[in-house]
Amino acid sequence: MVGIRDKMDFKKRRLPHVSRRQMLVGATAAGGLAIAWSLWPRDYQPNVTAAPDEHVFNAFLKIGDDGHISAIVPQCEMGQGVTTLLPQIMADELGADWRTIAVETAPINPLYTNTLLVDEDSAVFTPRAGVPDFVSDVRGWVRREWAVRHAVMLTANSSSVRMFEGPCRAAAAQARALLMMAAAQRWDADWEECDTHDGFVTLGKKRLRFGDVAAAAALLEPPAEPIYRASSADPLYGKELTRLDLPAKIDGSANYAGDIRLPDMVFAAIRQGPLGATRLKSIDRKKGLASPGLLHVVTHDRWVAAVARNWWAANRALDRFAPLFETEGTPISSDRIDTALKTALKDDGYRIVSTGDVDEAMDGRARVSAEYAVAPALHAAMETRTATAAPDGSGLRVWVATQAPAQCRDAVARATGIAPADVTLFPVMAGGSFDACLDHGAAVQAAIIALEVQRPVQLAWSRAEEIMRLPPRAPARAKLTATLDAAGGIDALVTRIAVPPTNHEVRARLFDNTPADIAQREAVGSADAAAVEGAATGYAIRHVAVDHCPADIGLPTGRWRGNADSYTAFFTECFVDEMATRAGIDALSYRMAMLGNAPLLARCLLTATSLGGWEGGLAGTAQGLACHSMRGSHIALMATARQSDRGLQVEQLVAVVDAGRLVNPAVARQQVEGGLVFGLAAAVGATTDYEGGVAAARKLGQLGLPRLSQTPQILVEFVDSDREPGGLGEIAVPVVAPAIANAMFAATGRRIRRIPLSADPL
Repeated sequence: MVGIRDKMDFKKRRLPHVSRRQMLVGATAAGGLAIAWSLWPRDYQPNVTAAPDEHVFNAFLKIGDDGHISAIVPQCEMGQGVTTLLPQIMADELGADWRTIAVETAPINPLYTNTLLVDEDSAVFTPRAGVPDFVSDVRGWVRREWAVRHAVMLTANSSSVRMFEGPCRAAAAQARALLMMAAAQRWDADWEECDTHDGFVTLGKKRLRFGDVAAAAALLEPPAEPIYRASSADPLYGKELTRLDLPAKIDGSANYAGDIRLPDMVFAAIRQGPLGATRLKSIDRKKGLASPGLLHVVTHDRWVAAVARNWWAANRALDRFAPLFETEGTPISSDRIDTALKTALKDDGYRIVSTGDVDEAMDGRARVSAEYAVAPALHAAMETRTATAAPDGSGLRVWVATQAPAQCRDAVARATGIAPADVTLFPVMAGGSFDACLDHGAAVQAAIIALEVQRPVQLAWSRAEEIMRLPPRAPARAKLTATLDAAGGIDALVTRIAVPPTNHEVRARLFDNTPADIAQREAVGSADAAAVEGAATGYAIRHVAVDHCPADIGLPTGRWRGNADSYTAFFTECFVDEMATRAGIDALSYRMAMLGNAPLLARCLLTATSLGGWEGGLAGTAQGLACHSMRGSHIALMATARQSDRGLQVEQLVAVVDAGRLVNPAVARQQVEGGLVFGLAAAVGATTDYEGGVAAARKLGQLGLPRLSQTPQILVEFVDSDREPGGLGEIAVPVVAPAIANAMFAATGRRIRRIPLSADPL
């Protein structure tokens, strides 16, 4: 058994309420954290702006005299439908008319901190092993308080509804109470006898429009605790309402960063050197300055930008400038990455999960092993990284799609020397992201260029620039080793995963503005529980261990849709399928025998195989299965795939999902269907080789993405549930590749153990 450097239990848990007395006592015991008078909670107020005929009720709602209701959404809209889901929750609780709902993006404010995401990621930063509970609880309180103070408004981890359903309902309930109070004063009645429906406050046959009482209601004091609306005969929650962002996206009026137009605005293109410790060495100024339409050239230690009256002229000018970069150390290459992963897999690792005693269970028994590999995964969003910046007196205005607005603003401020309060950030919708909008490089660069040329500038990365420079999801290698019982079931399982500690890199880039190459080097060797998330499955296996083997691949890596689950599910579900074949048991029965502790996942699996017409996984059936749980949701997928004269052909994907209560089933279906197609793209392509420190691919057409004609028939069904909502943005991605790989084994008899799916041996 490979050695384990440090046994750490990274179990996640929601933190309990910590009283003032508990905080002071616990902090003292924890080593003097009672210096934290400066950390003590403060009173944060809404900073929502309102027109003269609008009235602010709280941080989430405004109501106008004409009856329109503005729902304030604190999350980035990047296609997941958050600007419909959160307003739908508020409109339902408020008793509003859906036709009167408008949406506004929330300003930066600690009131919108995503504390759920902070809690879920906390194990990476503050492991609980060997730490008394009261000390860990204080650490957790401090971490959450730090996040609130820094307005960590992250959009990630499929957390938008899971985090903000409660605050949105409470805000709407408080606003509803105020409206009823104002109406009751006019009627000289008890406000608690009033109700709301379709945008009216009602009392028997009496009715008043929300707009008629909004001004008076906003001046009243709400109840100390929210009083929620009784169940409605015709609730908005759960209806397939039309997305609020859809009309603007259809008619082109929706504003993305590249749609911003300002007086006297110019356009910039940029070139950055190879990955790693790279600096700009020289440019050919004479030839570059002779470029048609060129207005300015801006050089930086790490990049050069050309500014012109249109982006095409700026990009062509960069060809003439012929920038030359120099990079310290060994250039990044695919061979170097693969060697680093293989080396890490053999080295000692960190034990992240341990159940039972795998050493004793495996001692002296025959073991079965298999190795798997996944390549780096690119984001490949339709919109490349784009930002618009404009000097504004002593300050700066910036338009950009960002999943962390406060951190983006702070990054711009630090890079330009402008106070954060003087940087006005306008978050816009993202044309896809898949966590790419956690990178603030384009916003920082646009700000620097705008200040240099002293006029509004719109910077857009070329597709080649984005493929080469945006940190991909990390590549990984895994070795799974099991011992089997007499019936062929898995008795003990050790999963060792060699992968970079991506979460530490992301944290350094996001919160400390550390350059990507420096963040990568500083993270080397760190344990990262998030890097192996999802490897500890819901299967009832008596002895389980998951090890993280940090790999120094030299390539900066980032977050991506599904994150670690996108490869850990591939490793586990392919291995389980191999064990089923070895035992001579059909893949469905083999899985069901291990899902006694996961009834929700088992139900999804049985339903998917029933809908898809499962034929037992026999040779030639071309059917494969995979199931997975994450972010409070569960999914089972049955894929039908075979080899054709056009290569891999996926014919059908049948998915069954249990995601708890669905705010809007139509949006939920869109997310799962989109996740399946995204997972298909990642299964067959969406990657690149690296040589000499740069990516080999330059265009979308070189990424091996599936075409429309290759898109399979997709069937998605949801299990009716009244559970708390689970995450939907990522749940469909992890199961696609293993289900297809298992289907290909049924069709061809050959195991595929790498992504992109290839029959090539490891």
